[in-house]
Amino acid sequence: MSSRSDLPPNLIEHLRSVLIDLCEHPYPYVSNPPAAPKRASVALIIRISPDYAYWPPKESEQSYVNIQNESVRERLERFFAQDWVKHGDPEVLFIKRSSRKEDKWSSHVAFPGGRRDPEDEDDKAAAIRESCEEVGIDLSEENAIAAGNLAQRVVTTSWGKTPLMVLCPYVFVVAKHDIAPLRLQPSEVASAHWVSLRALLSPSQRTVELVDVANRYKKDLRRWHNHLLLGEMVFAAVRLIPSESIYSTSQAGFIPEDPKRAPIFYKLRRWLSNDPLPAPSLDVPLHLWGLTLGVMADFLDLLPPHNAIRLWIYPTFTAYDLQFILWALSYRFRARKEKFLLQGIADMGSPITLEEGAQAVPIRNESFANPQLPDADAPSYGEAGIEGLGLGTGRAFQQMRGSRSDAVGSLLEGYYDYIRHSITVTLFTRTAVAATLVVLFVRKRRRI
Repeated sequence: MSSRSDLPPNLIEHLRSVLIDLCEHPYPYVSNPPAAPKRASVALIIRISPDYAYWPPKESEQSYVNIQNESVRERLERFFAQDWVKHGDPEVLFIKRSSRKEDKWSSHVAFPGGRRDPEDEDDKAAAIRESCEEVGIDLSEENAIAAGNLAQRVVTTSWGKTPLMVLCPYVFVVAKHDIAPLRLQPSEVASAHWVSLRALLSPSQRTVELVDVANRYKKDLRRWHNHLLLGEMVFAAVRLIPSESIYSTSQAGFIPEDPKRAPIFYKLRRWLSNDPLPAPSLDVPLHLWGLTLGVMADFLDLLPPHNAIRLWIYPTFTAYDLQFILWALSYRFRARKEKFLLQGIADMGSPITLEEGAQAVPIRNESFANPQLPDADAPSYGEAGIEGLGLGTGRAFQQMRGSRSDAVGSLLEGYYDYIRHSITVTLFTRTAVAATLVVLFVRKRRRI
């Protein structure tokens, strides 16, 4: 993990400014598409881990404050004014979902959350209820500060064709140090992990996640055909280094299988018997990727050093010919996106400080309130397909556009078409090469 000196100073102060900005400037409500009536909410939960030399006072020693008379900003200001918070290390809570064959996000690293129920008052209430059910954390006003929301996005199928639901992320700050231990729901959560915000911002933790996209098909010829054609898909990821972890020990497979057993026969037995997927090994590294990384990227981009262009990559494939064709076909598309971003960031001018001690907030240039883009590249509302992953520059991109939509979904908009075209071109290219080789072989045989 990077040391504190490797990252922007005054991270706590930057975090305070970002959270205050979120509470005072909420992201707009995104309506459901006609074909996708479902809504889901997730909770980005932040706690402050105290430094050994600045341990928080006991609850009995703290002065009582009636939070009913305070605004969210006042609560945040009072919370971050505490000495132990100023010297603490902010951490984010992630869960690793249980292994279930019917679950699209089985074993994924995610935020606590789930589908909104009819009895939920609103999307935020759904995030609070789901967090309590899945990890047993109380996000009520007495225990946490609801700082605001992040950009809502329409989640689509892997190739961006069909909308599935609207995802609504909310940011909460745990207001107490001595919170109750997490209580994991075994059917939903395999493990929970607190990860330092410094580690999430560190470039040294950037990696990739390989995903076999053919697994979405049943075990038939289509699955093997797609595996041979596409190989594995490569997604940007962040390697998580937890400061604290807790596991659902009651899950099957928590104790590792006999290591002496030959892996090939073990996999073959599970495949033939259609056994449930085993629980993930404790030795497997935790990778944040996909839809959750897309949400986290929007939040991280609000904090210095605002370096998402350098750290996030577009999805690609392990098959070299498909990888090259996708790179070539999407080169101008990616260049236009990057040029658009860099031009807007440069023309927004130097940031100014609104008040003493506050974070420097860039003030957007009015000439970039509605930048002109070709229709093919114009970002639409926040779509998040292909696992919701891409690159973005968060607040700078949003201010440049004069809107508050998610940067990740906006920059991926249109990229799905290039993936589909690349697969088609690759298939025809391979067929043409194979046919040419067959013709040459037949001609050579006839000459003999």
